[in-house]
Amino acid sequence: MLTHKGERSTLPHRQDRLGHEGERRLTTTVPREYVHRAALSEVFLTGWEAVGDDTFKVTAQWPRCHGFYELYESGQGSYDPLMLCETFRQTFPLLSHAAYGVPFGHQLTWHHLQYSLDPRAMALAAAPAEIELRVRCFDIRRRRELPTAMSMSVDVLRDGEPFATAATRFGVLAPAVYQRLRGPRGDARRVFAAAPPPPPPVTRAGAGRGRRQDIVLAHAPGPGRWRLRADTTHPVLFDHAVDHVPGMLLLEAVRQAGHALRPGDGSRAPVSMEAVFHHYVEFDSPCWIEASEVPADTADAPRGVRVDAVQEGRLMFRATSTLTDL
Repeated sequence: MLTHKGERSTLPHRQDRLGHEGERRLTTTVPREYVHRAALSEVFLTGWEAVGDDTFKVTAQWPRCHGFYELYESGQGSYDPLMLCETFRQTFPLLSHAAYGVPFGHQLTWHHLQYSLDPRAMALAAAPAEIELRVRCFDIRRRRELPTAMSMSVDVLRDGEPFATAATRFGVLAPAVYQRLRGPRGDARRVFAAAPPPPPPVTRAGAGRGRRQDIVLAHAPGPGRWRLRADTTHPVLFDHAVDHVPGMLLLEAVRQAGHALRPGDGSRAPVSMEAVFHHYVEFDSPCWIEASEVPADTADAPRGVRVDAVQEGRLMFRATSTLTDL
């Protein structure tokens, strides 16, 4: 389970900036507070509207170059699939706050994520990619009219063409509930400030990342095993203070561990993934990343990996992913 920190929504029902008839429509991002980001530059979503009962259209724009979501040695020729994951992650706080009235201060707890995309649709073009997410919310549990958990299914289009699907489920915890659950570890400022420095990383070639700061794996004894690095100075993964390791860091660990199993074969882009978040990964205890190959059905099938995050003997997170070149 991973949380996203969430006063009630004042975002208009539809956030399209429409002027008088004949005027040009202006585009902006949604407020950063609705996607739980501190940096405006990290907000990918540009608008939303309800199109039916518990169904929505959410729009996004992907920059052609990003400081973290990029592919190693790709020549910046393709978008990073984890940019799609971050777009999903921003969608559920947006709709929770803006469409369902979840107040700020509530915590959104990630339970499950599954996605699959067409690699051919990830190529860069002459302009930023215009993304549309068609979202259906279901299995919504409520207490005092506010959601306490919900699932989302998402169809994703680029320039009007479908290219990806996703499903996710998350919980919504009131501040008092979250504090009872987390105890002293729920004090984000204190816990974040006390987080230990990360151990030295594996090599850039071994992790499949071009910058040392982006590496989330450190050496550990045994094959297919690494220690998780949580560098709280990272400007994207740690955009603001949190009380546990973020979910996006664990998804990045899946990508890097899959690459590290075979650093020479070039298969490093996670074009599909199913991930389950069992428990919060804490800062104050080593977390071990354990990866293994998933046998392919045919010789020419994309390579699959299974990655576990284990802390103090408990399975905290598990994901299976298909990796291929873009």
